[in-house]
Amino acid sequence: MAVHRAGEEGADTGARGAGSVNPLHGLANPAADMLSAPPTRRLAPGPVPPETARRLVRDELMLDGNARLNLATFVTTWMEPEAAILMAECADKNMIDKDEYPRTAELERRCVAILADLWNAPDPEAAVGCSTTGSSEACMLAGMALKRRWAHRNADRYPARARPNLVMGVNVQVCWEKFCAYWEVEARTVPMEGERFHIDPAAAADLCDENTIGVVGVLGSTFDGSYEPVADLCAALDDLRERTGVDVPVHVDGASGAMIAPFLDPDLLWDFRLERVVSVNTSGHKYGLVYPGVGWVLWRSSEHLPEELVFRVNYLGGQMPTFALNFSRPGAQVAAQYHVFVRLGHDGFRAVQQATRDVARTLARDIEALDDFRMLTRGGDLPVLTFTTAPHVTAYDVFDVSRALREHGWLVPAYTFPPNREDLSVLRVVCRNGFSGDLASMLVEDLGRALPRLRRGTGAGAADRRRATAFHH
Repeated sequence: MAVHRAGEEGADTGARGAGSVNPLHGLANPAADMLSAPPTRRLAPGPVPPETARRLVRDELMLDGNARLNLATFVTTWMEPEAAILMAECADKNMIDKDEYPRTAELERRCVAILADLWNAPDPEAAVGCSTTGSSEACMLAGMALKRRWAHRNADRYPARARPNLVMGVNVQVCWEKFCAYWEVEARTVPMEGERFHIDPAAAADLCDENTIGVVGVLGSTFDGSYEPVADLCAALDDLRERTGVDVPVHVDGASGAMIAPFLDPDLLWDFRLERVVSVNTSGHKYGLVYPGVGWVLWRSSEHLPEELVFRVNYLGGQMPTFALNFSRPGAQVAAQYHVFVRLGHDGFRAVQQATRDVARTLARDIEALDDFRMLTRGGDLPVLTFTTAPHVTAYDVFDVSRALREHGWLVPAYTFPPNREDLSVLRVVCRNGFSGDLASMLVEDLGRALPRLRRGTGAGAADRRRATAFHH
């Protein structure tokens, strides 16, 4: 969540509170005495009619971008109307009140069992997991479990002499950097090299030592959409154990890919079939096809989630275990996740994800045919494509392209890669359910229309490029 100061841009000085309200926004009742808009950064003296308040807020939100055209985010921007109705019906249910809402708690347990089966847990019925507000919280919980298990193994040295570390690729989502900062863990990162844009298994193993709490493998990098080689990573750590005795577990950050690979790449080894994988997380609100925010984290077994991290709450006369950073949160997203599982089944999920990958591959082909771009990824792993300008293009860069597409309503991020590839700047298109082949064709058409002007070199220049930021949704 962004941190805001009350006196920042747009602070209410009274001017905005003095404007007249359109009479059609108010009630047809002179007694309502609604003569001016309420202030925006302090409470008005009294209430306004509910329809007036809704319209005032809705009008301001019209200035937001169109979520369906936001090709920067991995987060779901479309669900069926039936799902939206179900979420509205469950918005007032508090997930933490399992005694009051036992059926919502049961839906959460069912979702954990479904994911455990999907990710090939040794015993899906015995797998341990929970819902979260998203993958960031899920990663925090997984990291806490890794650190606590390491602390148990090193009780004679920690915390006095040993400092834990976590090994990961430089391409990880920012939540892992936050975890290391918040929980006082040293972050050891494997840099990018050449055309390798994610972790190198051998380099990761070389960074491990007796203080390594775990290695993070990412199934679907946000930078380019590629899967990291989790099986090779596990093999490199197996070799490390044979050579040194250092035994390091793996957590798979499957924020996106853990809801793609089981359906489209069933033979790919990345999940609990690999004994070194002790936990997996995913975002239900990404390719789990649910509106934000819901995530999931599962452990191979109760052995891998230290008992002291789990709190017990009274539940129908018994004890319900809970593990979360948050307390109160709505049950709507959990109900929606179960709805999607029931609605689609395995074949339905496979069909939706395959259609999304097909759109990504077709879009990559059509963009490459414009002859101004070099494709880096083509939607073969995540339905994500990344591309940069071709070597012969000198009149404009990817940041100019991003600005030009924004003029047509498209939000396509341009960003620079991390060390050691800061020299490479790319555009990324995330294809999601709801981004149809027709919309993809419109994107290519708008890109084609922008190219003549871009080729004339009318970009905004380096000053604006420095203000560009990476996207880690």
